[in-house]
Amino acid sequence: MISFLIFLGVFLFMECVTWLTHKYIMHGFMWYFHADHHQPKYEHTFERNDIFFVIFATPSILLFYFGVEGGFNYLFFIACGITLYGACYFLIHDVLIHQRFKWFKNTKNKYLVGLRKAHKIHHKHLNKEKGECFGMLFVPLKYYKM
Repeated sequence: MISFLIFLGVFLFMECVTWLTHKYIMHGFMWYFHADHHQPKYEHTFERNDIFFVIFATPSILLFYFGVEGGFNYLFFIACGITLYGACYFLIHDVLIHQRFKWFKNTKNKYLVGLRKAHKIHHKHLNKEKGECFGMLFVPLKYYKM
């Protein structure tokens, strides 16, 4: 039971980490890597912004290693929470919102449509200033009512 609570707690906590990282790091001192992501039509398969997948995967990989080495201890379940959040982030951000893969093209689900609207508001700003909606899985309720 404690393992599941660690996993769930880390998964939920990752939304806070995402919000803070997106606002203060991606739209801050690492804007160089994130800037191409805010351009209307990116011509290449990969963006400089994709470096963040590697950056965020590294702690998870290390936690998996040390969690398994330690006999499937709490580090393993922390890694599971981070990894599931990363998979959800990929599905929401890259697949649903930016349509890098055309899997959920015509969804009518209110939650998913709300996420898409909030992210669209985020991307209306092409520079690093004046951004809003930095989270990914939990956005203000007003976007579900629009």
